[in-house]
Amino acid sequence: MRVQGFTAAATAAGIKYANRADLGLIFSRVPAAAAGVFTTNRVKAAPVLLDRERMRAGRAQAILVNSGNANACTGEAGMRAAQACSTLTAQTLGIDEQLVQVASTGVIGQPLPLQPFEKAVPELVNNLGADRLCEVARAMMTTDLVEKTVSTQVSIKGVPVTLAAMAKGSGMIRPDMATMLCFILSDAKITAPVLSRLLHRAVDESFNTITVDGDTSTNDTAMVLANGLAGNPCIDEHNPEGLQLFGEALTGLCRELALRIVADGEGATRLVHVRVTGARTKTEARSAAQTIAESPLVKTAFFGKDANWGRIIAALGRSDCGFRQDEVSIAFDDVLLVERGMGLGAAAEARATAVLGQKEYTVTVGLAEGTCEAEVHTCDFSFDYVRINADYRS
Repeated sequence: MRVQGFTAAATAAGIKYANRADLGLIFSRVPAAAAGVFTTNRVKAAPVLLDRERMRAGRAQAILVNSGNANACTGEAGMRAAQACSTLTAQTLGIDEQLVQVASTGVIGQPLPLQPFEKAVPELVNNLGADRLCEVARAMMTTDLVEKTVSTQVSIKGVPVTLAAMAKGSGMIRPDMATMLCFILSDAKITAPVLSRLLHRAVDESFNTITVDGDTSTNDTAMVLANGLAGNPCIDEHNPEGLQLFGEALTGLCRELALRIVADGEGATRLVHVRVTGARTKTEARSAAQTIAESPLVKTAFFGKDANWGRIIAALGRSDCGFRQDEVSIAFDDVLLVERGMGLGAAAEARATAVLGQKEYTVTVGLAEGTCEAEVHTCDFSFDYVRINADYRS
């Protein structure tokens, strides 16, 4: 995975983990147009506060990311630590400090030690390479089982433009961002305001439609950097075709990464798409789908391959979606299990149970109230989810 003008490196800095990479650096040869979307949690980690302020300028050139320590709820010392990491990175690279973004993921509430960074950052800069982006994707993993990278190419008025993205996330995942980091890199020439608008749209249609456990992190960050080295006609309001093509590619990458995050959910054995149709408004449809998708009772039923539609309709009933109980239908893939608010019997339940044995399927809830619909992607709750999170700090 390569993008023109971008280099990367990763190393085992010893921030928390032994004998595995936990610190990564991404660097653009030239300053890039940049945009970011950050956590909606009222509790925000130090790097989020720092990055959010710097991102207002719409420019960035480097991203330093660590795993094992979230640098969240660490007070003024945490802000100083984030600033120190930024300063060290800028000085070592020889760039303006305002062009450095920092990101952290890991345990909340523990001081971020600076000594590992002081030793590791110069090493990262010395080892920067064009073919090392995937190493950064591995370095920022916490409870993830697999690295998550994806890339694509589009033609903007005959000029090939590359987009590549990486993400981490496995637990503490809920719509309105998640405990996830996502970095998207492109050689496209594009204005920062347009890039920001396209990123917000992409995030809303991807990362904001997934849930693993209903928790929202303090460190959620999605960033996109576009350095313009492809030499394409600038993507802006005067280039609607390029704007559409780039926007679709960006959203596509984010959707693919979002699904990979859910599929890699902590302890997950099933990928489930919860689709609500026939709602009065898009907002109500999303509320219904989200409430069902993050219900612990529904998710444990998914794990047990139990077609317990009562849990689904009960979750629907506590959402902010209006509906008439006697108009509700529920189907697992193409197996109709509930019609007009009532179960269709043992034979239908047996066919639905067979669907639940699949690794991936769709639950469709019909409301017959309107024409709006929404889909949220989730996974099951297994014994391993409890084990992983019970042992997370040990």
